[in-house]
Amino acid sequence: MKRNLGCNILDHMVSRRHFLMGATATAGFGPLLPPRLMAEMKRDQKQILQVYLQGGVSQFESWDPKPGTEFGGPFRAIPTSVPGMHISELLPYTAEKMHLLSIIRSVNLKTDDHGLGRLFMEKGRRTGDFPYVGAIASKYLSAEKNPLPGYIHISTRGLTDHTAAFLEAQHGQMKLEGFQVPANLLRDGQRDEATYNRVNDFRLQLNRQFKLDRAKSLIDSYDASFEQAAQLMERQHLFEKQNDYDLIRYGSHPFGRNCILARTLLEEGATCVKVTHHGYDTHAENFNFHLEQLEEFDQTFATLLGDLEDRGMLDHTLVMVYSEFGRTPKINHKYGRDHWGSSFSLALGGCGIQPGATIGSTNEKGTEVANREVDGGHLFHTYLRAVGINSSDNHAIEGKTIPIGDPAATPIEELLA
Repeated sequence: MKRNLGCNILDHMVSRRHFLMGATATAGFGPLLPPRLMAEMKRDQKQILQVYLQGGVSQFESWDPKPGTEFGGPFRAIPTSVPGMHISELLPYTAEKMHLLSIIRSVNLKTDDHGLGRLFMEKGRRTGDFPYVGAIASKYLSAEKNPLPGYIHISTRGLTDHTAAFLEAQHGQMKLEGFQVPANLLRDGQRDEATYNRVNDFRLQLNRQFKLDRAKSLIDSYDASFEQAAQLMERQHLFEKQNDYDLIRYGSHPFGRNCILARTLLEEGATCVKVTHHGYDTHAENFNFHLEQLEEFDQTFATLLGDLEDRGMLDHTLVMVYSEFGRTPKINHKYGRDHWGSSFSLALGGCGIQPGATIGSTNEKGTEVANREVDGGHLFHTYLRAVGINSSDNHAIEGKTIPIGDPAATPIEELLA
């Protein structure tokens, strides 16, 4: 009998998942933190804002323009608020905020593959099952009674990866599909709170009964999903109608609204918030697409960065603006730029980062790194060191010691404040 129960537990877990997710994910559990404790937690907690330009933003049209060169394209370079630093004319609002950021112009991932590039930028390793930056931040930076899930990803597309790897399931990303209240957080009006609580008690009873070693990871993952949903249930006000003033400043398009939500989540105590802006895989009409994409990104991001500065949040919030790679110097027959991981750029700012710096460079035509070459491993160490995590230390996981960062890489020391 025990053998049959063990063999069938996985199927049983999957079959009851939908029932329980639809029921108890809507329940509210646990009191809100006292305002003074919330204020202390938010002041002391280091946080991360990731702005992911999915598809591969062109370095020529953003952080490393090469006007007048063979591959430079039609756009000018403009001065920024940092003397001597120029970026593309497609980023005029961001140019005014560059004294808050630094640019790394010498990234070489040695891959032109979307998936491999993204994983290297997120995990700091080329291969292997390692946690994402956001998952590590959730584990090592979140307060014990954090009021929100530690790692939240706002994106209208894509599946949820196994972002926590060998860390506890609650540190994996919670994905929000935009700024609307998640459907599972809305009660159906037919069951009262006592009923929801009884359903949750039943779920916990089943989990205790069937928590065999072979199903432990699945049950832990489901438990984490319920707990995260419960946290958001207590804070549905985060998804209330966004005010007209913010919508004018950020833009009423989805990316603008998602960035307003990201700011709100950080203000309310989320440890790492990632916002994805889709659409940079410009194999055709690269210049027209970047004109549209960066017009939408520029004012919104500059406004978000300015709000973080005005609220004093940059002192404890690392800001990352990155892609999985850049675009080719050579312009193809469709007036596009293809995948290019050999010499591209990203921007960092806020907590732990020396502002106004330019790290590394490419050659005159932008075809290769000229000096201070770095890869995803160096960046990973840098992110973590900036928020006070010793990336050279080890995870202690069930008696094993696993290096947090790749031991073969080191942080970009001159970028750290």
